Amino acid sequence: MKFALYFGNRGFMPAELIAGARNDMIKAVRDAGHEALVMDEKATRYGAVETRDEGRLYHDWLKSHEGEYDGVILCMPIFIDENGAVAALQDAGVPILMQAYPDEIGKMDFRHRRDAFCGKFSVTDVFYQYKIPFTILKPHVVHPLSEAFRQNLEDFAAVCRVVKGMRRFNLGCIGARTTAFKTVRFDEVTLQRYGINVESFDLSELIFKVQAKKDDDKAVVAKQKRLENYADFTRVPEQNKKMLAKISAVIDEYIEEYHLDAVTLRCWNEMETILRVCPCVLVSELNDRGIVCSCEIDLTSAVTMRAMALASGKPTACLDWNNNYGNDENKVILFHCGPVAQSLMAGKGTVTEHKMFAKGDPGSGWGTNEGRIAAGDVTISNGFTEDGKFKVYVSEAKFTSDPIEKAYFGCGGVAEIPDLQNKLLRLARGGFKHHTTIGVGHMKDILHEAFRTYLHYEVIDIE
Repeated sequence: MKFALYFGNRGFMPAELIAGARNDMIKAVRDAGHEALVMDEKATRYGAVETRDEGRLYHDWLKSHEGEYDGVILCMPIFIDENGAVAALQDAGVPILMQAYPDEIGKMDFRHRRDAFCGKFSVTDVFYQYKIPFTILKPHVVHPLSEAFRQNLEDFAAVCRVVKGMRRFNLGCIGARTTAFKTVRFDEVTLQRYGINVESFDLSELIFKVQAKKDDDKAVVAKQKRLENYADFTRVPEQNKKMLAKISAVIDEYIEEYHLDAVTLRCWNEMETILRVCPCVLVSELNDRGIVCSCEIDLTSAVTMRAMALASGKPTACLDWNNNYGNDENKVILFHCGPVAQSLMAGKGTVTEHKMFAKGDPGSGWGTNEGRIAAGDVTISNGFTEDGKFKVYVSEAKFTSDPIEKAYFGCGGVAEIPDLQNKLLRLARGGFKHHTTIGVGHMKDILHEAFRTYLHYEVIDIE
């Protein structure tokens, strides 16, 4: 990530502290693996902003670099001037992290005392008045070269990735809403207002394109090899492997032609009855190579999956709230037929015939990638559209190593969620669907910040 650095000043405060802060912050950003964009230190005293005129100078400098930076770090080495800060950053258009220096015991004389603890409130209050969105993290004051700020910086980078990636993106909807599931309905116009452009394709077109593909097509041959290396395909008949490769190649064509950043797929039952495959493993493979894909035309799940993938840099998954786990009220089996990314699984998946389709139409469901979800901390989230708003919840869970019997079909895992029963009540009363989406790690605070402060989603508290 690339961060534009802003340094504040105030005339009667010890300005020599600014020079040290400039060096500290540049070092902190670069040591964390990011880039720093800094105004020339000769442009003002120490390259910091104090007056409205200096704020306008910084504003114009920042404008000249528009599109180059992902966020702004507003550094307060001392109690800074808020008017210059407003003039400088009111049109920044990206997340702004407020950082204030701590004072040190033994250095509270006038030459060394900073008063940034107090000054931070002055800036946040005025930014609130001007409706300039900003990010504040704990602790209230923090040195740029501390471990605490290093974590702040990583969290802020995640917020910036989410905001940048979610403000405007293309989501491909391949097929109509799965007929049996009204639960996954959505409003395209509402999504467009949030910058989410939906491109819709009829499934019959995909089927036509797939049926027109030759077995020896280079893309098909390469795709089949890729799939066979991706999961255990040893049980799958050759003609079904070839068909899965053709479908995957066609989906890639949609992604490339329409510049799709995410996809949702009508996965049943036409693919099974006409093409004789179940595309679970294709959804799995797409997510594993960084292209978010949800199944069952659960388009809004693809939205929260993309947000978590941007925050974590890792694959995400769409799962059913599927089974209780014995009598443990805080554990639930989260499951889907087989679209979970291989990297989220405890071992290499085995591609099988979908047992639900095989029951009534043997040979029609090859393509489920079965296995178990790996243990570890995850974030859970989902959303829906209503009355022109996108409503979303975010919480956290932990996949355990608790066993699931071998006869259990599909790809599942036991998730432990504190106060689960009350959360389920809130989800049910809140209008949320039978799916949730998962991402690796603790991202609740990051997503809340991105969703509420910058993207203006309506965040529903289920805690």
